[in-house]
Amino acid sequence: MNLEPFRTKMARDRILTGAAVAILLGFIWYADNHFTQYSVRILNNIAIFIIVAVSYNLINGITGQFSLEPNAFLAVGAYTSALLTLSPEEKARSFIIEPIIWPLSDICISFPVSLLIAGLVTAFAALLMAVPVFRVRGDYLAIVTLGFGEVIQVVANNLVPITNGPLGLKGLTPHTNIWWSWGVCLVTVFCVVRLVNSSYGRAMKAVREDEAAAEAMGINAFWIKTLAFTFSAFFEGVAGGLLAHLITTISPSLFTFILTFNLLIIIVIGGLGSTTGAVIAAVLVTWGGELLRIFEEPATLFGFQYEGIPGMRMVIFSFLLILVMLFARSGLMGRKEFSWQKLFDWIRERCRSARDDG
Repeated sequence: MNLEPFRTKMARDRILTGAAVAILLGFIWYADNHFTQYSVRILNNIAIFIIVAVSYNLINGITGQFSLEPNAFLAVGAYTSALLTLSPEEKARSFIIEPIIWPLSDICISFPVSLLIAGLVTAFAALLMAVPVFRVRGDYLAIVTLGFGEVIQVVANNLVPITNGPLGLKGLTPHTNIWWSWGVCLVTVFCVVRLVNSSYGRAMKAVREDEAAAEAMGINAFWIKTLAFTFSAFFEGVAGGLLAHLITTISPSLFTFILTFNLLIIIVIGGLGSTTGAVIAAVLVTWGGELLRIFEEPATLFGFQYEGIPGMRMVIFSFLLILVMLFARSGLMGRKEFSWQKLFDWIRERCRSARDDG
């Protein structure tokens, strides 16, 4: 069997992917030096939402387990990273209700190490949670994971010597910049794509299609679901650390179910089971949400003065969401993934159609 054409295509795809990453890095450099702080902030938000959406899609879309816990994992990662990077003096000033417990009161480590620890702590929490959670399926699984999110929020409100309660943690150093957010984003997408295309990824898809049949074929469904859950939680914890050091202030009210709901919308719009769709939807929803703010501000349209209506962007967003669900019920990408070969085939087909029409 001649494998040379296959190897040639793989080499071509790697070169094109490397060129695309180089273009993205060039764009990030340009944005960092020429864009306004507001635009850079949006780009940071887009990168963080891509990290969480791609990770969340791994358990919900690829493995087919309907869970509602990302707000909890983001909170664990955010609090872990924040507590590890705050200086002892800043902690002493912030914890005014009750002093922070030792050794957290004396710990102060670098931002990259805190991100790694935030991911590991969140993954460990997911591992402990997986044991009781995956004893149930379907709607019951969604209720259990939703309850976990609520428990984390209650703990954050009441575990004052560690979380500072409702006051939250303030004065975090803004370590997260466009290089950190997009660097972690690229690493996350790379790791998720590699996992999905591995034998473990194929086992996850088998569990999604028919768990009983997958187990009959020798796949340990519990182990596969736990792997997806823990892997997803690691990157959600890292994203929580990035978010905490982007907004520099965190509190329990930041990590409500609304956060999970927004992420669920993103992966449904993109297409459950498509990593490409999760990336596209995260960009469209985050960037588009900011563009729709023009409908809440005064403007002149065709000679008429428009005063702007507060909340109008959410009305328009909901309308657009209904349209997507009506005309693309499987999401923008369904379960399809981007590939250079598909792109070339599509261009070739378009050229052939244009020649035939001409």
